This record gives sequence, C-alpha cells and structure tokens, in this order.
Amino acid sequence: MLNMNKTWALPFSCLLFGLLLSCVQGLENGLARTPPMGWMHWERFRCITDCEKYPDECISEQLFKRHANLLVSEGYASAGYEYVIIDDCWLEKDRDNKTNKLVPHLERFPNGLNSLADHIHGKGLKFGLYQDFGTNTCAGYPGVIDHMALDAETFANWDVDYVKLDGCYANISDMAAGYPEFGRLLNRTGRPMVYSCSWPAYQEEEGQVPDYESLKEHCNLWRNWNDIDDSLESVMQIIDYFGKNQDRIQPHAGPGHWNDPDMLILGNYGLSYDQSKLQMAIWAVLAAPLIMSNDLAVVRPEIKEILQNRDIIAVDQDPLGIQGRRVLMKKQIEVWRRPITPVTLQREYSYAIAFVSRRADGAPYSITFKLKELGLLNVDGYNVKDLYASDSNLGLFSSDSLFTTRVNPNGVTFYKFTAL
Repeated sequence: MLNMNKTWALPFSCLLFGLLLSCVQGLENGLARTPPMGWMHWERFRCITDCEKYPDECISEQLFKRHANLLVSEGYASAGYEYVIIDDCWLEKDRDNKTNKLVPHLERFPNGLNSLADHIHGKGLKFGLYQDFGTNTCAGYPGVIDHMALDAETFANWDVDYVKLDGCYANISDMAAGYPEFGRLLNRTGRPMVYSCSWPAYQEEEGQVPDYESLKEHCNLWRNWNDIDDSLESVMQIIDYFGKNQDRIQPHAGPGHWNDPDMLILGNYGLSYDQSKLQMAIWAVLAAPLIMSNDLAVVRPEIKEILQNRDIIAVDQDPLGIQGRRVLMKKQIEVWRRPITPVTLQREYSYAIAFVSRRADGAPYSITFKLKELGLLNVDGYNVKDLYASDSNLGLFSSDSLFTTRVNPNGVTFYKFTAL
C-alpha cells in the first residue's frame, strides 16, 4: 500500500527496482479495501450557487466545513464515514488564463481548496473532489479533457484523497482509454487518491457492455447505472437493475474495486422510515460505497440510528468483499443474501440476508422459509440475529429449520446468520 502520510511514497517494489513506469501502468493504489464511506453534496444540494438566497445550502466552503464538523460531532465519523466529497459546481466557469489550472469559485471558496482540505483533514477526515472526463462537467464547468496531467497534479497539490470523474460532454468511445489514463496520471502524482469512475453508466445508456476487467484494474469504484433521485421509485429501480444484471456485474466487486449503486438518500424527503431501512440494508448486501447525501444538521434521530447502525455497517465493510445477490422471490418478497465472516473451519460462510417486501397491501406480510431454501446448508446450523435490533438473539437454526419473518409494505427485515 502507498504511504498515507502527506510525504507521499511510491510502492516499495518500485523503489527497490526503480521500475517507475511499470508501477504506474495500472491503478495499484492499495486503497478502498472496503467500500468507501462518507458524505457527498450532490443528491441533496445539487447545484445551488446562490449564497445570498440559500446561505446554508449553496455549494461553498461553508457547506463542506459544516458537514465535516457534523460528521464528527454527530458520531458519523466514529461509525466509519470518513470522506467529505465536493460534487459539481465548485469551479469558476473558466480556467486560469495564464496557467490553465482549474480555479475554485472565488466567492464561494474564497480561501481556496487547500484551506478547505486542511479543515477536513484537521477533523481526521478525508477530502474528495469531482471532475468530468468531458470538455465540461455536467453543470457546464471546465472538464479535464486536454488538461488531464495538469489536473491530476493540481488535485495532488490540493491534498485531495478521493476523485470522482463524471462523463458528461465526452465521447463514449474515448472513455475506455481515457478513464484509465487519468487513473494512471493520478497514481503518478504519488499521492494516494481513491478513484471513482463513471464510464459504465454512460456505456449502459448506449446499450454497451462495460469492460469490467479494465474497470477492476483502473478504478476503485464505478457507477453502474442511473443517478439516484429522492424517491422510493428511484431506489427500487436501482435495486432492480442490480438484481437483473447480477450475473454479469456481481463477480467483479471486491477489495479495491466496487460496484456503486449511488448515494444514500436517507434523511431527505423521499423515503419513509421503513424505506430508509430498506435502502441501507440492500446497499450493505451489495457491498456498496456508503456515501450519504443529506443535510446532516436535520437528519431525524431514528434515521441517524439507521445510518450509524454498526451491525449493518459491519456487513457492508465485511473484509471478504463478496457482493451479495438476489437469490429468490416468493409472494412478492425478495430474498437478498451476502456471504460474510465469520467462516468456519469447514469453509462454511456466515450470511447477511435481507427480506424485501414489494407488497403494498396495507399490512405487514408474514412469510416462512426453510433455511435450505435460502441456500443455508451448514450441517452445524446458524445463530441468528436481527440486524435492526441490536440486542436480539433469535436462537439456533439448522438447515431444516423453518424461519419466519414479517415484513412491512415497501420495507425490509435484515438478519445475520452466523455459521457455527
């Protein structure tokens, strides 16, 4: 792994053999061994730039300082949320006319990004920044095309720890080569930066199948499909995409390279309490990055409890890094299963299993499964815990046991089956 201190270092093998070129051909940054966790502004704050009319919501250094402070003071940082990520709309409309460097908006970021990075780092957090592979960002600000090496060095000089590269105003045919090249340029700076790619989402729109082997080699995470919006409909469309396409995308997730279903929208306007539990559970089953987009100052206590649920975060961050799958549907109840630790000496996995209701018939629905129907075959059985009830212990179950759960409409129940 690369040295995470400010005095950046190349991998030891590069120093030992002097093979700098071979060490920058792939990403090889040693980062994101578990899915990244943090906060990003886009879904909640979009491109609000009028700081006179919306002083607490506009895209400014104050918004990001405030949320860095809240991540710490409200307990999110201690739960594992560590990145503060600026999305689009942070730039001036033109590059510097002498140096061609990107320029943070002079009024909204008057102290520059190094000062903001220092504030974030001073809180024990990490700093993320958005750019775009095209001529412009999605909101019309300058993109990286024709300036990729300069921008990579600029990000390193700004002490950036995480880069999200979007794909608006770009030729899709250039992405398969261009995104890896920008990753190499980031790596060549010597500063460790998590690299989030967006090119699969644009290829999918055109009916093209992304090259997942290349993605795994060059990106730490990648957006697979559409942007999330603040609604249950949007969440379920993303879940359906991952379920329907799991055979071709699930095998490619793992330590250092993750599928990304987009941001957590818990704490905004569109999800009920039960629907918030549903998104959190399925994102954990999917080994998804847990990147919140909300106003942390107004997140209700019951939603904060979901976002900081240590048992569910542990599922998401499980060191095996195996993405879960939808394994069956019965009476409009979907079963999502993820292999996790601990693993027995007989190599039997433990499992996190989510039961998702697609029903809307007004009452919680009770349903029963045999464990073997869920693919749980360990001869020594399982100890079962409700992940949304921290003090629960539902007892021991064998593969022939019946397991009954009662799921609210558009809701979820979520359990850990620990192999014995």
